[in-house]
Amino acid sequence: MKEIKAYLHHYRVADVVHALGNAGFRNLTLIDVKGMLRALSDREQDYSIELGEKVIAEVRLELVCDDARVAEAVDIIGEHARTGQPEAGWIYVSGIDTATAIGGVGGGED
Repeated sequence: MKEIKAYLHHYRVADVVHALGNAGFRNLTLIDVKGMLRALSDREQDYSIELGEKVIAEVRLELVCDDARVAEAVDIIGEHARTGQPEAGWIYVSGIDTATAIGGVGGGED
């Protein structure tokens, strides 16, 4: 299994999630984050007092899938997350050693 993490512009997330869902990907997590992607407009920018820099609201999408479907998922994310800029975000792929469904472990009866 692999974990895919993608850092996307906020306004592209809905298209990415719908496309992944239509392709049958279900193990998705979305997390609002602040990052250093190039802002598409001034509305996206915030000033971080901690960093002393401008940051933008981004979304980190996390997806766990079978090895055989990684290329498909990366292609879907890349296609639907495009903004027209040369650098619209990043996609990272990492290995998963173990994955266990909660409720599937120690299922003792109460």
